[in-house]
Amino acid sequence: MSTTAMWLLLTVVAILVLFVSVLYKKKFSVQEVTIIGVMAALSFVAYEFFRIPNVFGTGSSFHLGNTFTALTALLLDGVSGGLAGAIGLALADIFAGDPGYAITTFVLKFIIGVICGLVAHKAFKLRDQKPSGQGRYLISVIVSAASGLLANVITDPFLGYFRNIYIFGQEATLASAVAKITSGVTLVNSLLSTVCAVVLYLALRPALDAAGLLPKGEPEPAAKH
Repeated sequence: MSTTAMWLLLTVVAILVLFVSVLYKKKFSVQEVTIIGVMAALSFVAYEFFRIPNVFGTGSSFHLGNTFTALTALLLDGVSGGLAGAIGLALADIFAGDPGYAITTFVLKFIIGVICGLVAHKAFKLRDQKPSGQGRYLISVIVSAASGLLANVITDPFLGYFRNIYIFGQEATLASAVAKITSGVTLVNSLLSTVCAVVLYLALRPALDAAGLLPKGEPEPAAKH
């Protein structure tokens, strides 16, 4: 596929994701846009300047850019987390001269954010839980962060398989996708990113809550008399 076609496809993917985001969220507050922008920038920096490329010759890179996708999803919601990671890490691919990779990166990071957000705010109602150090709260944070990041262990190789065939026009086999999973690089990435996202969330949530920068949970029901 030509570079022009790759750019066109990336543009279409970005527009579709943004369109879905607008439908889902309807509107973003100034605080949310600011946090998304900061997290996208941190994702970019973590990947662009602290990445170990092609670990063990697997084609996978070691980096902690996904940390900020999960972190944003925990602090705000899945769509915001997905956008932060998709924008920051797709831009990193573009700056590296890889618009073809940016297409799948945009989709993969959006998926991470959406899954983390769904588990955190729909399954565990994390926003309604008090950060008091209780075991249930800590488990909720860990499982929420890990959900999207560990899903990426599967989605990354298989979406990469289709990218190599239909975007790059390369020969690829499902065995190569499975081999990428079993190499463990993406799994280690995901586990370390989970740890970092959890630690950062536990440290940042109280301060951001106190500053009024995070969405509020559901109001507690009025006491019956």
